[in-house]
Amino acid sequence: MTNMHKRQLGTQGLETSAIGLGTMGMTMAYGAADDKNSLATIRRAHELGVTHFDTAELYGQGEGERILGEAVRGFRDEVVLATKFGFDFTDPAQYGVALDSRPEHIREVAERSLTLLGTDHLDVLYQHRVDPDVPIEDVAGTVGELIKEGKVRFFGLSEAGPETIRRAHAVQPVSVLQTEYSLFERAVETDVLPVLRELGIGFVPYSPLGRGFLTADVRPAAEYPDDDMRHWDDRWQPGNYETNVASVGALTDLATSKGIAVTQLALAWLLAQGDDIVPIPGTRSPERLAENVAAAGLTLTEADLTRIQEILPRGAAGSRYPEAFMPSW
Repeated sequence: MTNMHKRQLGTQGLETSAIGLGTMGMTMAYGAADDKNSLATIRRAHELGVTHFDTAELYGQGEGERILGEAVRGFRDEVVLATKFGFDFTDPAQYGVALDSRPEHIREVAERSLTLLGTDHLDVLYQHRVDPDVPIEDVAGTVGELIKEGKVRFFGLSEAGPETIRRAHAVQPVSVLQTEYSLFERAVETDVLPVLRELGIGFVPYSPLGRGFLTADVRPAAEYPDDDMRHWDDRWQPGNYETNVASVGALTDLATSKGIAVTQLALAWLLAQGDDIVPIPGTRSPERLAENVAAAGLTLTEADLTRIQEILPRGAAGSRYPEAFMPSW
C-alpha cells in the first residue's frame, strides 16, 4: 500500500487520505454496472493509498454497499467506510426523491448497511438529504445514540445548509459535510464553507470533476443513453454544453502547460482551497484512478489559481440538478 498524505476532517478524530473514492457510478447514474471492474478499482485504490471510500444505501439499493464491503474485506481495518441514509424506496416512481429520516428508519438502514458492508461499525454515517418532516435534532440524536453504541464512529451531513448544520452540531458534533463542489459548482463558497470552518467541520466534495465534464472526454447530452445522468444534466444541454466545453478547453491548455491532466488540475485546485477538504472523485477505471490519486502530490502556484479563476469565475453554465432533485436547505 502506497502512503498518501492524510487530512483531518472535523475535530472528533476522523483522518483519511487526501483524496477518497466515490462509488456511486459503480451501481447507478453512469450506465451499466460491472462488479468485477468495480472490485478491481476499489482494491487498486487501496494499493495507491486511498483510505476513504464513500457509498450509500441509495446506490443500487444496497448493491453499492455490498460491492464495497466485498472489495475491502481483506483490509477493512485500514480504511474509512462512509455510507448514508435518508430515502424511502417504497414507491419506485419516487426513487431518489422520497425522503425518510425518521429515527426508526435511520436505525433500520444502519443495521442493513452494517450487514451489507460486512463490518461491525460504520466509520461515517451521513444523512443523505435533509428531511423537512423530521427535526434535524432528532436525526442528530439518533446518530449520536448509534455512536454511543459503537455502531457508528462519526456523524456526517450531506447537502445541508448553514442553519441545519448549526442545529445538528449543537446536538451531536458533525465531523464532516458532503456537498457538490468543484470548479464547475461553487455555491458552497459563500454560505456553507465559512460555517464549517467556524464550527470545525471537515468538507467532502462529491462530483469534484463536474460529473465527468472536467475529464475533457465528453459528448453532447443526446449521445448518452437514457440511464446516464448526463443525458438530462443541464450542463450537457445545447448552449450550456458548448460554453462548458470552451471552459474545459482553456483549463486543459493550462494543465498541458504544467504537464498534468485537466482532471489533476481540477483536483489540485480543490485541495488548495483548504486542508479541511477531501474530494471523492468517482471512477470505474483503474487507469483514471491512478491519475486522480496522483493529484494529491501536486501544488498549484498563485498564478495557476488566478488563471483558473479567470477561466471559471462562477462555475459552469447550467444548473446542477432539476428542480425536483434540488436539496432543500
